[in-house]
Amino acid sequence: MQWAASIPCSRIADVIRLHDIVVDCARPAALARFWAAALDDYEVAPYDEEELARLRAEGIDDPEDDPLVLVEPRADGGPRLFFQLVPEPKIAKNRLHLDLRCDDLSAGADRLIKLGARVLSRTDDWIVLGDPEDNEFCLGAETDAEAVSSPS
Repeated sequence: MQWAASIPCSRIADVIRLHDIVVDCARPAALARFWAAALDDYEVAPYDEEELARLRAEGIDDPEDDPLVLVEPRADGGPRLFFQLVPEPKIAKNRLHLDLRCDDLSAGADRLIKLGARVLSRTDDWIVLGDPEDNEFCLGAETDAEAVSSPS
């Protein structure tokens, strides 16, 4: 990454920060519920009257049909997740994925599987899963992040 080396590190932090993660999908509300349940301290953003009125103005009577659903952290600090309706199906492996950590790898995987994830592969340190729309993500036990590298 030679291009990054030419920019002072303090300047990079001043310019760019992660704000939102947007996932293209076929069923935004369903996928948002999966990820809100999968991630501790996240929830599907509630629909207030103003938001419901905005949806109705777009011809949407049921929030289940919302083409852009927000999952947000219950407290400040984490990125927001948006699930965005797109017409085309997923046809290849993701070029970007999330690495999740948990205290107990087996229990964490069991929890995600019960929510609708499926195991795609595993190593001693990581389990690669697919969410209900087959977006790949990795689950690892809580360890020193520098000592363990992701398999994907």
